[in-house]
Amino acid sequence: MDEINDSATASGDAFTPPPGFARLRRGGPFMAALGPLYCRRSDGKIVIALRIDERHTNMRGIAHGGMLATLADGALGIGLTLASDDKVSFVTVNLSTDFVATAHPGDWVEAHIDIQRVGKRMAFANCYLQVGEERILRASGVFAVMAPLTAAQLASG
Repeated sequence: MDEINDSATASGDAFTPPPGFARLRRGGPFMAALGPLYCRRSDGKIVIALRIDERHTNMRGIAHGGMLATLADGALGIGLTLASDDKVSFVTVNLSTDFVATAHPGDWVEAHIDIQRVGKRMAFANCYLQVGEERILRASGVFAVMAPLTAAQLASG
């Protein structure tokens, strides 16, 4: 997969992710602005992750809720697309989030994706954002099933 690069430092990012994670180039310009994303795929499970830094925080110095919701939304869509082997893509129809705890600069936040169903027109998936074993956000999404992304769209990251 071209969008996953085993070298986290290839783009000048000095951060080394935990074992099993590779740099992910997906989600377009908006998700790229969120920061480097990483992906781990094992045993049919997809985990999308991000290290929290100062740009992700609110006035209280904790990860901004909107940023965490964005991460969950993006991770769900990317996870669905990866699980579908790029044969289709997805657009969010509804996203429900519940904030459970906080994340701080330096935290490694993982989005553990659970795909419920992918039909011809709609897809349903959940995820938990976690810092270590602590769940900090629960998200549930409904997505419209769309045509596959073009090679140019995939190349744009």
